[in-house]
Amino acid sequence: MIIFLYGPDTYRSREKLNEIIASYQKTHKSGLNLKYFDCNNPEIENLKDEFQTTSMFKEKKLIVLNNVFSNLEKEEILNIIKKNKDSEDIILIYEESKINKGSSLYKFLKKYSKSQEFDLLEGEKLKNWLKKEFLRYKKEISSEVIDKLISFVGNDLWQLSNEVKKLVNYKPKDKIESKDVELLVRPKIETDIFKTIDAIAQKNKKRAIILIHKHLEKGDNPLYLLSMINFQFRNLLIIKDLMEKRKPYPVILKISKLHPFVVKKTWQLANQFTLLELKKIYQRIFQVDISIKTGKLKPETALDLLITEL
Repeated sequence: MIIFLYGPDTYRSREKLNEIIASYQKTHKSGLNLKYFDCNNPEIENLKDEFQTTSMFKEKKLIVLNNVFSNLEKEEILNIIKKNKDSEDIILIYEESKINKGSSLYKFLKKYSKSQEFDLLEGEKLKNWLKKEFLRYKKEISSEVIDKLISFVGNDLWQLSNEVKKLVNYKPKDKIESKDVELLVRPKIETDIFKTIDAIAQKNKKRAIILIHKHLEKGDNPLYLLSMINFQFRNLLIIKDLMEKRKPYPVILKISKLHPFVVKKTWQLANQFTLLELKKIYQRIFQVDISIKTGKLKPETALDLLITEL
């Protein structure tokens, strides 16, 4: 039997891999016939030998092959798999990297294996997965919190899983609210916006525009992008003002009431601006926001103009 697990959602594919291995280990308790081969490290002869060796306990083998598609000798590995496709042993092909769906290896596996592709979850499927993740900890969760968490993290299930644990540990008995997400979870887009502001600080307008357009191409709302830029420059103003007043870092952390990560990154960026520059930029962002809301500028155009004028 051949099993083929692949796709960009490595969280769910890894869960499935672990599920299959755990099921195998319940039946085959010796553990001697569970074999792993990382095909990034070519071991063709060892792989051949493994298929030719008979199990001394007369157990089915579970042979896990990882990174087959990136191996330069994948055609030879394919030939080994072909020779053993009718074996009673289980051959599990597990791929986390992007694969070539036009390759002979992929076509063979799709035809002769039990395959499962793990696409990234979107929309209602993602929301339902997140609800179930909270229910694992016996936590009912509101749609508002679900939406807030997804807006902060996106569909990275590895990070979402960690954030769920963090929120549950923070509120083991009480109801989790949107403000808890805002307090504990660092928005992914926020990290990227720091790169854009850093490019502005370096007077590299070309890079800043490229970074903004990458967000737009991914489908990020231009008004949300502007609100994040506004939020970060507001933080810069607060931190810079406190720095000018010679407040020590622990005091700034306490007074600003910002996430420690935000304070750390903002502290670094604030050194690249004068207080006067930040006040002018913040005023310009306010003017652009008004222009969008009154219909004078389209959001995408407004973002480009804002960057070029800073």
